[in-house]
Amino acid sequence: MSEIPKLSIAGRDHLDSDLLVVGCCEGEEPPAEELAPAVAAALRRLAARAGWDGRERQRVEGEVAAGGPVVSLRGLGKRGELTARKVADWLVKVVEEAAINGCDRLALVPPDHPELTGEEAPERVARALLLAGYRFDRYRTNGERPPGRVHDIVVLPPPAAAGAYRAALPAAAAVAAGAAFCRDLANTPANEATPDWMEAEARALAASRDMRMTVLEEDELRRRGMGALLAVGAGSPQRPRLVRLDWGAAAAGPVVALVGKGVTFDTGGISIKPAADMDEMKYDKCGACTALGIARAAADLDLPVRLRVYLPLVENMPDGASYRPGDIVRCYNGKTVEILNTDAEGRMILADALAWAAEGAPDALLEYSTLTGAAVVALGHRAGAVYTPDDALAADLLGAADRAGERLWRMPLWPEYVEQMKGHHADLKNVAGRWGGANTAAAFLSQFVGDLTRWAHFDIAGAAYVGNDEEEPREATGYGVHLTVDWLRRLGDERL
Repeated sequence: MSEIPKLSIAGRDHLDSDLLVVGCCEGEEPPAEELAPAVAAALRRLAARAGWDGRERQRVEGEVAAGGPVVSLRGLGKRGELTARKVADWLVKVVEEAAINGCDRLALVPPDHPELTGEEAPERVARALLLAGYRFDRYRTNGERPPGRVHDIVVLPPPAAAGAYRAALPAAAAVAAGAAFCRDLANTPANEATPDWMEAEARALAASRDMRMTVLEEDELRRRGMGALLAVGAGSPQRPRLVRLDWGAAAAGPVVALVGKGVTFDTGGISIKPAADMDEMKYDKCGACTALGIARAAADLDLPVRLRVYLPLVENMPDGASYRPGDIVRCYNGKTVEILNTDAEGRMILADALAWAAEGAPDALLEYSTLTGAAVVALGHRAGAVYTPDDALAADLLGAADRAGERLWRMPLWPEYVEQMKGHHADLKNVAGRWGGANTAAAFLSQFVGDLTRWAHFDIAGAAYVGNDEEEPREATGYGVHLTVDWLRRLGDERL
């Protein structure tokens, strides 16, 4: 797994670092209280420089003394405009710049602000720092690897917040490791990350975290009538399979099913995609990667829940054996689907996985998929879409997203969208035209959860990775791990 730095908390008189970064809101004095006298004096000198007022992205630096750390005073902008998202972006930039400049040991002094020292802030800040230096560079030769990494990060919070920061570290470390694991899986290219490879990664996780694993291969999929998953995988030499992981003791608490779309590469099949940006289709497995990252973090935190993780794994390729537009496919729950577009394959493999997961009557079911371009059009790359018929579940998930610092927006799941998905010659069709495509896709999935009402579909097509149309690094984000683990932690032993 990609390397994560060591993170610790120290008193404000700490001096053992290469670089000491101090955040300061606009128009305010630098937070010099309790700092070592030499650092406090350096901060006063820096703040007195002409032009400094703490505006966003401002920076002034100077040395404390020979052999001491460099002190960097950074502007955070107006206090009232500082958000969790801005804090996270700032922390990423601080760590990246420190690494580029050869800093091995970084110390950070956050100002006393709700987004840095409030009730939910310490864990959010710790997670952001642990992941800020994430790199997926294992395919680079040594001479081509970007120089430098920050290996040790020390946070010097205000004394009143020090206890909360220390208490936040174990959970932050487990969630960050789960998110990094998710990102590593998702970033791995399709020539390595095949359904076989994904199954092996799931098996390794199961072995290391005392999980039980079941794999339904082609013969068993056929015997059970999982025609949708078989149809999508028919055009690839990589055979489809459905992996299930079970974790948690029988009396551990509520049962939560996690379903993750695992299309390891999506050409679109016979309805082939345009060539431009098709390289991004290695990310069509991000739902499965998210589910595995959540499971890893939940196990490491020993949460009082029982998890059932379902991963339909398949490659969607054009071939003489591929499923075709016009085909009619029968799914695990008996419903038939008319194929109008083979590039709407994610909802097909999820149909069988959701029906199997719902059959087990979990207390709640959460499903993650890079399902539609329409969700990206609606929300861009900063937010995920959530669909659920359960208002209480929606409120809980939106609250978890706010606490985790991940953007989530509830979208409509109206009966009209189900009507649009009715088939011409079958029960359903797998696409319903251009408009509202994310909504009709969610409505399609709703037909495979039986009588279960406490379920949610996350369309993470925009949030799961940053693609070729963005300036940021082109890579998976690990979206959904943080918010879901927060939600799971709050379930505790309470009844759902």
